[in-house]
Amino acid sequence: MQVISTRITMTNKKPTQASITKVKQFEGSTSFVRRSQWMLEQLCQVNGIDPNRDSPEFDLLFENAFDQWVASTASEKCTFFQILHHTCQRYLTDKKPEFINCQSKILGGNSILHSAADSVTSAVQKASQALNERGERLGRAEEKTEELRNTAQQFAETAHKLAMKHKC
Repeated sequence: MQVISTRITMTNKKPTQASITKVKQFEGSTSFVRRSQWMLEQLCQVNGIDPNRDSPEFDLLFENAFDQWVASTASEKCTFFQILHHTCQRYLTDKKPEFINCQSKILGGNSILHSAADSVTSAVQKASQALNERGERLGRAEEKTEELRNTAQQFAETAHKLAMKHKC
């Protein structure tokens, strides 16, 4: 049995280039073999085949190629579509591929990416609030420490004066 998987890879160079790579893994093997690769700009259409049922099958139409795919699960297909749609929206400025026969929830605001972004934003806000509160407490502690230092300094000076007065 072979497992077909995909990778969306990005370059660090400017302008950023993205590619879609189809890889396969044979039973008993831990390594993947590259089967085919296309630049994201070559993607013309993503066809979910049937938006009314959860199925792992889908088709990708590129400028010079048509390829049929089967994800491991319908959920994996959904995740791949969300990532692919997000990547296309972010990195393709001219011609974006058409997504057809896809469940509306995949391309809408309830995507995994939006949920993850919301979670990260929420976590950052909570961490920022916690840091601000901690900063305020540290500020108050520093003020109290300064007050105590001044009080101790005054006590030491008074004690020194008394010691000098009674010494004579």
